[in-house]
Amino acid sequence: MRAIIQRVNSASITIESEIPKKMSKGLVVLFAASKDDIRDATPALVEKLAAKTANLRIFNDDNDRMNLSAIELGLSIMVVSQFTLFADTRKGNRPSFIEAANSPDARRIYDLYVQKLREYPFREFITGSFGAKMNVELENNGPVTIIIDTKEWENHS
Repeated sequence: MRAIIQRVNSASITIESEIPKKMSKGLVVLFAASKDDIRDATPALVEKLAAKTANLRIFNDDNDRMNLSAIELGLSIMVVSQFTLFADTRKGNRPSFIEAANSPDARRIYDLYVQKLREYPFREFITGSFGAKMNVELENNGPVTIIIDTKEWENHS
């Protein structure tokens, strides 16, 4: 699983032609599952990723150090599925997406990740619509962007 986590001042998402959903300061998470995650993304691993996301200390404290989480500050979160995070660009100029999980499995893993994140007390909780055309607008704060790939956890505790 990959999560691109951005610290934002504000964000909004428009799903197809619906009214935009807006949030205040917090996190925007772009999430994707790979073919390997169909086998490897256990509920415990998804829960660990959700906990890491919610508790990631990337907001500044009174000493201007990144030492506080969105949860500690009572901030918001937006989670958007984005299979293109598994684009393979090694050959040619057209990305290949063969490493991305198939739609039913990716949706199952995404839904579990969202379900686990909902257990945390975010001020606002916004999600995209799996597989839909969406427009995301955000004001990145910092900018601070963190990439988490659970494959990197395999050899580290």
